[in-house]
Amino acid sequence: MPATMTTVDALLKEVYGPRIEDQLQNETVAMKRIERTSDGVVETVGGKYVDFPIRVGRNSGIGYRNESEQLPAAGNQQYAEVHVPLRYGYGRVRFTGQLMQLAEKNYQSFASGMDNEMEGLKNDLAKDCNRVVYGDGSGLLASITDTAVTTGVHTVDNAQWLEIGMTVDVLTRSNGAVTVSNTTITDINGLTVTTAATYTGAVTLGIYRTGDYGREPSGLGTIVSNTTTLHGLAPGTQRKWAAVVNANGGVNRALSEGLMITVVDTVRVNGGKTSLILTSLGVRRAYFNLLTQQRRYTDTKEFAGGFTGLAFNYGTEVPVVEDVDAPPNKMWMLDEDKFKIYRNKPWHWADDDGSVLKWIHDFDVWEAVMRQYWEIGVSQRNAQALLSDVTEG
Repeated sequence: MPATMTTVDALLKEVYGPRIEDQLQNETVAMKRIERTSDGVVETVGGKYVDFPIRVGRNSGIGYRNESEQLPAAGNQQYAEVHVPLRYGYGRVRFTGQLMQLAEKNYQSFASGMDNEMEGLKNDLAKDCNRVVYGDGSGLLASITDTAVTTGVHTVDNAQWLEIGMTVDVLTRSNGAVTVSNTTITDINGLTVTTAATYTGAVTLGIYRTGDYGREPSGLGTIVSNTTTLHGLAPGTQRKWAAVVNANGGVNRALSEGLMITVVDTVRVNGGKTSLILTSLGVRRAYFNLLTQQRRYTDTKEFAGGFTGLAFNYGTEVPVVEDVDAPPNKMWMLDEDKFKIYRNKPWHWADDDGSVLKWIHDFDVWEAVMRQYWEIGVSQRNAQALLSDVTEG
C-alpha cells in the first residue's frame, strides 16, 4: 500500500499565511473631510464650553429721507451666543499577562497580541467617529420597526451601524426609558437583529451602545436640522439658526438635478457656499444613473484633499462623495468651512500616571484606555442642507 497524505498526516505541518487578513470595512470619509486641514480642528479648548457669538441680524438704521427730515433711527448688528460642550469619548482594551508574553514574537503568533489589540482599538475608534458624524448626538444606532411580543428577534430600519457582539441598550427614543439594558447582539441578517435578551418590540424604541444615550457628539442628524436645538440655541428662538431641510414626508422620490439645485440655491440665499455633497452608496448610484440617462460625463474626479467623487455642476464643480457610513436616502449638502472639531487633543492613551498600561490589582491582567474630549461644531447652521427621502439607485 503506497504512502498517502492520510498515512503521513501526523508528520505534516500546518502552514500559515504571513499576516492577519482584515474582514472589516475601515473607510472614514466624512471624518477625514472635516479634518482635512488644520483650520477644521480647534484644540485650544478647556473648561465647560467653547463659546462664540454668531451674527443673526443686520443694522436696521438705514433709510432715505427728504431734505431737512429726521434721519432714520440708529440700528445695530444683532448677535446670539452659542455654547459648544465637549463630549467625553473612551475606548478600552484589556489583556492577560500570558497574551502579552506568549503571543508576542513571530514564531508565537501572526502578530503581537497586545499590539494588535491596541492598534485595532485605534482603528475601531476612528471608524466609530465616522459613524458619529452622521448621528444626532443621542447615540441612536437603529430604530425598531416591529411589534413582535417577547422575543429576541426584531426588525430595524437600518442595521449598518450594528455589529454582532456589540453590547447595547434598547430604549425609548424620546426619553431614554429602559426596555432592555446591557444585552448583546448575537446575529444580524439583513434588517433582522437578534439579541440575547428578549423584549416586546415597539416603533418608539431604539438601539444604542450601552450607556451612550444622550452622551455622543453632535452629528449631521442634529446639525442639519431646522427644529433641533444645537449648541444651546433653538431654531424656534432664532430663525437664522435653522439648517435647510428639503424632505418629502418620508415618501421617497426620484433624484433630479433641479431638486439638488433648489436646495443649494437656498443655502446660497442664506449666505453659504456648498463645498461638499455626502451621500450613501445607493444615492450616489441614483446620481450616477441620472447623469448616464442625460448622457453626461460620469467619470469620478479628484478634488482638493485627495478625495474623489462625481461632480455636481453649480457654477463650480462640487464633489458628490459616497460614504459607506452615510444613512440611506439622504444627501448632505455642506459648507465645510463652517465646521470645526473642538477637542483638547486627538485620541490618545490615558497616561496621566506616566504609564499607558495599567495593572489590574490581584490579577495577571493589564488594560489601557484611549480618550478624546471633543465635539463637532458649526458656526453657520443655515449654510448646511439636507435633501432627504431620495430613492436609491
